[in-house]
Amino acid sequence: MSRTLLPFHTQDLSTFARALGGELRALERAPSHVELLNMLARAGGARNFQHLRAQIAARTAVEALPEPEPAVDYVRLRRTLRLFDAAGRLVHWPPKKWERELVLWVLWAAFPPRAVLAEKAVNAWLAELHDFGDPALLRRWLVDFGYVTRKPDGSAYRRVERRPPPEARALIAVLSKRGSAAPEAGA
Repeated sequence: MSRTLLPFHTQDLSTFARALGGELRALERAPSHVELLNMLARAGGARNFQHLRAQIAARTAVEALPEPEPAVDYVRLRRTLRLFDAAGRLVHWPPKKWERELVLWVLWAAFPPRAVLAEKAVNAWLAELHDFGDPALLRRWLVDFGYVTRKPDGSAYRRVERRPPPEARALIAVLSKRGSAAPEAGA
């Protein structure tokens, strides 16, 4: 039978030693293996050894759980939606970094997946998605923030496949319902 290793930690060694010493002095004989395990567990703050083992198993199970996704900040989502018209086109470039990142996710979602586009095609595609006439700005931001890769000569642009954060997925979904060029982001 294999042993399960149980880590043991105490916050205060002095208190632990006093509690264990008190239990050992109360005995008139040497403690058995099980009695000693229970004494160690009680000195460490558990009710008994079984309780200590259950606590360690529960902590290990909880720590193994995946991190929950952060909640969508609907105030930010509403503020970012103001940057788009009724058709889902970007009206102006946002001044705040967090708004820019969400806008870039929308552009990323509209970029054809697994397609390689030349700079001229990227400019034409971006022209359909915004109203302020600066596709070079959008192209540069998409590349600089890692949403799109490009060859140094600008001959090939390709979308970087990754999963958008929850706020970006929510924004993409709202804009796709408005009739935007941005598809649902399931990537």
